[in-house]
Amino acid sequence: MAKATEVRSGSSAAERSRSAAETEEIRQALVARLTELQAEYDQSLSEITELQRERLADSAGDDQADTGTKTFEREQEITLANNLLERITQVERAIDRLGSGNYGWCERCGNQIPVERLAAFPSATLCVSCKQLEERR
Repeated sequence: MAKATEVRSGSSAAERSRSAAETEEIRQALVARLTELQAEYDQSLSEITELQRERLADSAGDDQADTGTKTFEREQEITLANNLLERITQVERAIDRLGSGNYGWCERCGNQIPVERLAAFPSATLCVSCKQLEERR
């Protein structure tokens, strides 16, 4: 981690600065994505709640296989909702990093994250090399 700090402090302010218009454009895109994900998460929770009510009302006469299937489906739905929540957290973190001037810079090595990576995954906090190293672990 010390290396990343050294690299960051060695970067010039000109390299790290974006125009106000660029920063605002990125912020708007991230906020729009956050709004989409939040709506999707809220809908997912509503559906889980409704399905849970239906399952409780329709559980009479279930055998072990039916109960197991319903439990498995509920766990899958909850996992999908948790994945949405994680994506929401990532976008919120990207917005925070944008505000602090660290957006677009790798948290591990301090190098600039390629624009192509940010276009594909706007909430990226690691460059491709550091992400590959992380995934190998």
